[in-house]
This record gives sequence, C-alpha cells and structure tokens, in this order.
Amino acid sequence: MTTPLHDTALAQLFTDAHTHTSWLEKSIPQELLTQLYDLVKVGSTSANCSPARFVFITSEEAKEKLKPCLSSGNVEQTMTAPCTVIVAYDEEFYEQLPTLFPYADAKSWFTSSPEAALETAMRNSSLQGAYLISAARALGLDAGAMSGFNPTLLNETFFADSTWRVNFLLNIGYGDGEKVHKRLPRLSFEQACQII
Repeated sequence: MTTPLHDTALAQLFTDAHTHTSWLEKSIPQELLTQLYDLVKVGSTSANCSPARFVFITSEEAKEKLKPCLSSGNVEQTMTAPCTVIVAYDEEFYEQLPTLFPYADAKSWFTSSPEAALETAMRNSSLQGAYLISAARALGLDAGAMSGFNPTLLNETFFADSTWRVNFLLNIGYGDGEKVHKRLPRLSFEQACQII
C-alpha cells in the first residue's frame, strides 16, 4: 500500500508549480536527462504501448535548427531554455508490442487499423508527456509546455527519415522565479467534474 505524498511534494509537483517561460543560465547534466526518462518510462500506457519518443535539444546547433519551426511568441523562451524536448510519437510504435506486451497479439490491433494506431499514439504520447512534466518537477526542474509551432516543418526538419512525429514541445530547465506569471484561474470541481 502506498501513502499520500507530503504537502511539500504535492506543492512542488502541482500547487506551487507554474509553467515557466524565463530561464536561469544553468545547464542540465545529461545524467539528469537520463534519470528523467527512467522515471517517465515506467508510467502506465495502454497495453504498455509506450509510443512517446523524446528528442532532448540542448546544443546551439540543434536550437537553431528548431528555431524556424517555432511561432514567433515562443522563440525567446525556447532559445533561452537549457533544454527543449520534442515530445513525439512513433507512428509504428506497435512494432515494439511483441516485447512490451507479450500477453496477446497486440501488434495486430494496430496494423489492421491506422486510425486506432494514430489515436493510441497521440493519446498515450500525450500521457507520457504529462509524466515528463511531473518527473521534471520531481527532479527539481521547471517546465513549460508549448503547442505554438509548425508541425509539418518540424517533422520535415527532424523526422524526415523516420516514423516519429511531433506531438508537442516542452521547455525544461531552472525557471526564473522572479519572472513567473501569476497563476490563472482554474475551473472548480463543480464546473469540471461529475460524480455519477
């Protein structure tokens, strides 16, 4: 049986956490990026399909390659972030299912239905991207997710010769707490939830 996390941990993960757009000039060690993925990969996905693929952009050369793909409002926050993660999905994620889910012929569920494969890839890679945000916060990093980019250009630039496709972008690093935006309103339980 697990026990509830202490309020301090809940604050770091959720209640005190913010989307960051301004960053301190502090790089992220590669070992920390590896540790980050090691946490994300154990998060649940349907049939353990694990369709997400992650490109950790840290070099100036890779940032310049990414820059033309960004909406103008996202350029500065991305160019100054220590790391931008392309949260992608593999269109052929099901090729790994014989290893990842050996209990059934799960690969056939998707090879016979491109629509089901795409829906599963998008849903579960989004879920894994959310795990990435939580894992980053758990390891003392800050995060800022973005959807302001040209997906066609990004896929052509980074994934032209692969079956990977972008889902969304995530800046991670050490956020500048002096420049964080005030938390915007959220919907109440009554507005967003039903118990039936």
